[in-house]
Amino acid sequence: MKDSVKAVILAAGKGTRMKSSLPKVLHKILGKTIIERVVRAVLKLKNTTEIIVITGYKSEEVQNSLKNYPVTAILQEPQLGTGHAVAQAKDNLAGFDGTVLITCGDTPLLTSETLAEFVKFHKGSGSCLTVMSAIFDDPTNYGRIIRNLQGNIEKIVEEKDANSTEKAVKEINAGVYCLDWKHVASAFNELTNNNQQGEYYLTDVVDWVVRKELKASIYTLKNNYEIFGINSQKHLAEAIKILNTLTIEKLMDEGVTFISPENTLISPETVIGKDSIVYPGCVIEGENIIGENCIIGPFAHLRDGVDIASNVRIGNFVEVKKSTIKENTNVAHLSYVGDSVLGKNVNIGAGTITANYNAITKEKSITTIKDDAKIGSNCVLVAPITIEKGANVAAGSVITKDVPEYSLAIARGKQQIVEKWVEKKLKAILNNGGSNSGIGIE
Repeated sequence: MKDSVKAVILAAGKGTRMKSSLPKVLHKILGKTIIERVVRAVLKLKNTTEIIVITGYKSEEVQNSLKNYPVTAILQEPQLGTGHAVAQAKDNLAGFDGTVLITCGDTPLLTSETLAEFVKFHKGSGSCLTVMSAIFDDPTNYGRIIRNLQGNIEKIVEEKDANSTEKAVKEINAGVYCLDWKHVASAFNELTNNNQQGEYYLTDVVDWVVRKELKASIYTLKNNYEIFGINSQKHLAEAIKILNTLTIEKLMDEGVTFISPENTLISPETVIGKDSIVYPGCVIEGENIIGENCIIGPFAHLRDGVDIASNVRIGNFVEVKKSTIKENTNVAHLSYVGDSVLGKNVNIGAGTITANYNAITKEKSITTIKDDAKIGSNCVLVAPITIEKGANVAAGSVITKDVPEYSLAIARGKQQIVEKWVEKKLKAILNNGGSNSGIGIE
């Protein structure tokens, strides 16, 4: 029990400065919502027995977005501050004799590695409370950490309540805490709202610990960008840029070539093998696997759930989602491949699409194209359908039935030629005084 961790994620705010009807934590950053990224980081911590998400604005939407994650959602209503938010979890924490990790639901760049190090530091310090801090050259809008003469934490002051001396302090509160819950739980019964906001501050728990002469520690963050909080659309764009840069740099260190990193977006959940090349304009979202020696793009879009083997070419303006593509296969430009399984040595001609969605039944069906099959340009493959090994589909075909091995499938209208048609039309225009009114294509 003593080594157990329970996490409380604060995600009740609306995010007024986002200027959006969507809750702030449901905005996406490289394919996943802000709150998802926070939850996923916490999930990787060892000995975590429960994750509690404090919701508020459009609570049902936030809860629904996390339905695939093992979290407990608790509604904070009304919303009376961060201290009041944590207090909503008291019943879930009753009798808990471990560490409570408190973090914000709008800091998606905070890594699981940093959280693990933070928890380890807290446990090793023997403290009742540990605060995460950072040193900012410009600490505007952040709460300041005030230390005493011995260098220990004395209090945390919100900027709106800080005097000029306190505002000059550059060490800020990152909004992440570890609490030895058994010794600190009673503090939440003594919080007051005697401040300019009229709210119950979580930071006042620090004052309580100091007054009780309990041990409190400070863990200083190594990478300040990790606590970048998202409060506006500009912040969201900046966070995407930071995460994208970190992801691409990591992949380049692993042997992936990016022709124009600044013009490529890629999710950190995507794995790419060495010697693969990603051309400019590509957007790769969600969880994907791309093998070695692949060529992606330019301007390709991978939309999650894509598993590409080695030596595959995804051409320019190609879109792929929830599909498996095996070795030495080529998907040429302007094609769409969705909910599909492509074998080895397959060639998909330009402009080909898998028609996998039934708009009436709302069902998505599978397209299977087996090894060595060749699909001509501008084809439509209407799922569910299987193109067997070695089969060929003629260009311009709409295929609605399975194609046997090594067969040729042709499904297009018979070509007709009307000789001298253009000449006759031009003469008719001249005879009509130069006007083409009423003359259509037959």
